[in-house]
Amino acid sequence: MSNRRIPKYLQLKKELLSWLESGRLQAGKQFPSENEISEQFKLSRQTVRQTFGELEKEGWLERIQGKGTFARNPGRREGEQVKTIGVITTYISDYIFPHIVRGAEAELRSQGYRLLLSSTDNKKEKEMESLQLMTSQPLSGLIIEPTKSAEGNPNLGYFLELQEKNIPYLMINEKYRELECPSLRVDDEAGGYKAAAHLLENGHTQIAGFFKRDDLQGVNRLKGFLHAHREHGITVSPRHVVTYTTEQKQDLPYKQALELLRSSEQDRPTAFVCYNDELAVGLMEAAAVSGLRIPEDISFIGFDDSSLSLGTRLTTLTHPKTTMGEMAARQLISMIEQGSTFEDTVFEPELIERQSVHKRK
Repeated sequence: MSNRRIPKYLQLKKELLSWLESGRLQAGKQFPSENEISEQFKLSRQTVRQTFGELEKEGWLERIQGKGTFARNPGRREGEQVKTIGVITTYISDYIFPHIVRGAEAELRSQGYRLLLSSTDNKKEKEMESLQLMTSQPLSGLIIEPTKSAEGNPNLGYFLELQEKNIPYLMINEKYRELECPSLRVDDEAGGYKAAAHLLENGHTQIAGFFKRDDLQGVNRLKGFLHAHREHGITVSPRHVVTYTTEQKQDLPYKQALELLRSSEQDRPTAFVCYNDELAVGLMEAAAVSGLRIPEDISFIGFDDSSLSLGTRLTTLTHPKTTMGEMAARQLISMIEQGSTFEDTVFEPELIERQSVHKRK
């Protein structure tokens, strides 16, 4: 327990899970008390309590009043295959991610699998913690959304460890290019192309694009955006392409949008293509603050067909969400139980027209 980059409670959790996996602590046997663990590892009671709470929530421990805490192994009974699948996503409760997780969870439950869930908050170090936690315990397989996929894979060793342990895994939304694993993703380049082409075909020649550059989804959506302009013979002004990172997403795009929207009418874009619906809704507020009408003065297209797009009547591109989660779970179960192999699954995004795009004469 010496890795300072990993929180103490997670280091302790990994150690205690290794006891269960190795048989040092067997299901049904009494677990050492919080006091005993605290003294053994020289950790605070609060840290130990946090670890115990996580292990109990995940079904590894069971507290029986008046008797103490007992070890469990929710993944398998003696002689049975592990029936636990880990899911690592960048976020869990935000935006479209609950739909993806619910889709996977419903399918896994229907097939008798238990779900172990972790999020990275789109931080490489938290991806490392999640992978370390997952690989420290018995697992049937993993569904993983890569973190900042455009910035490489510093956690390659953990993925190689999965291969070494013969733990099947697949990726959703994107994948690290050096890994030969199946993935389920949207054709983001096609989506960026369709968004820009729709605006160009409606008479817009001054289109600004806002894209997140630390994940491959954003890189590919930008690629499609630029491709559509080339095909239509329209030059993109450097001022009209705004890229940003996860850490900048709360402030930089909004400030850049205000600057563009407050330009002279001759220089002002007439439309925005946005990395996703969440960003589009924020930039629509910037348009309102600038005194511009949507869509008469400024048109918007988002991406992902989220619930946000419905309330704002936003034209957007589809994302399979729940279907992606369900298919990922089905494919992984087939990999585990039948040794199946899969090619990448690529979903074609479709443009959903609402009321945020104005046809220019």
